[in-house]
Amino acid sequence: MNNKIFSRISCRRLILLIVTAFVVLQTAVFGGQIIGALALHHQANDRVYERILLDSFYLDVGNDALSTSVNEQDLRSYIHSLNADLREQRLPVRVLSIQDVHNTYDFNADYSHPIIKSFTSSEQHVTIHLANLPLLTYLHFNLPSLVVSIFLGLALYRTKRSEKSTSPSKRAPKPLTPILIVNLEEKTLINNIDNKVVNLQNKPFCFYAALLQYCINHPNSTLSHQQDIPNELSALCNRVFSRLIELGHTKRKRPDFNANLDKTLSEIRSALDELYIGQPTLKEKYYPPRAQGEGSRSKQHSFALRNLKASDIEITHT
Repeated sequence: MNNKIFSRISCRRLILLIVTAFVVLQTAVFGGQIIGALALHHQANDRVYERILLDSFYLDVGNDALSTSVNEQDLRSYIHSLNADLREQRLPVRVLSIQDVHNTYDFNADYSHPIIKSFTSSEQHVTIHLANLPLLTYLHFNLPSLVVSIFLGLALYRTKRSEKSTSPSKRAPKPLTPILIVNLEEKTLINNIDNKVVNLQNKPFCFYAALLQYCINHPNSTLSHQQDIPNELSALCNRVFSRLIELGHTKRKRPDFNANLDKTLSEIRSALDELYIGQPTLKEKYYPPRAQGEGSRSKQHSFALRNLKASDIEITHT
């Protein structure tokens, strides 16, 4: 009889030890998951804010001083494209609106807790609304906590202490994703794989920075060196040139980006040949195609960049 009572008490103590250890460990895991989620949200929000800030000189956000209104269609398309990139990168943040232009393409009710950020671009105050996943979505049951609790309870119950030191496994660093960095502050192109840097003159630099953005916005466009460039591309070129003036790179008058187009493209190709020397596969998506053949074949040639995405480039001011 006494043995049965002792056995029951011992079993209850063992269960209590295991349950207590599990509650403590699982609580610690929940705390770590919440801290990790907050850090992830902060990092993701900063990345999106910096991305929009860098892209702002391409965006038509209106100008109060000039009494120009916001291009809502352009902003909605940009928000949709940016959210698609965030979804592909599995970042827990979405752009709800820019300048009160709301995202109506892919609104997800799971994202909540709106965050408001703002900055001033070209004398225009720009307001951004972001949204993150609720923190509760990061709380998950941790099976290792239960297993450790069982072993810990048994160890305490048997009054045996054992310590097992394990060195955390180091994850192999992920290979870098090739990105072409356009540095407006230094007026350079940078290969992020080997950090090689090349400089360009003002005209080809402005034209290429604008060409990258134009081809991202118009992936199926055709650009002929025998015709004037589209008005949108010309406007982008002028915006980049104005930015170079603000940064003190030039005081000359705005060049004619339609003049000597072949020479401009040749200078761009030469810079890319130097930037991606020994890396021809990385260069392909950034390289304006050369004309193939002569006569009628060359007249149909397009120097537009194909298969270029917003995630393939980075515009930076520093």
